[in-house]
Amino acid sequence: MIKKTLKVGDMHCTSCALMIEAELEDAGVKARCSYADQTLDVEYDESRVSLDTIREAVKKAGYTLTVGK
Repeated sequence: MIKKTLKVGDMHCTSCALMIEAELEDAGVKARCSYADQTLDVEYDESRVSLDTIREAVKKAGYTLTVGK
């Protein structure tokens, strides 16, 4: 399992964070998104999910993703 902290842009409220989490859960990613910090903590199996998959799920929710630590 891979764990990463990513930066998310364009979030305006807590509902934004919840939408991102829902999209990622649908993609098979454990996610916790913080509107206040503009961060996204993800945990995923790299043999089943790629960072590109995560990026696309965030984009589908209407937000932008920047790789963090």
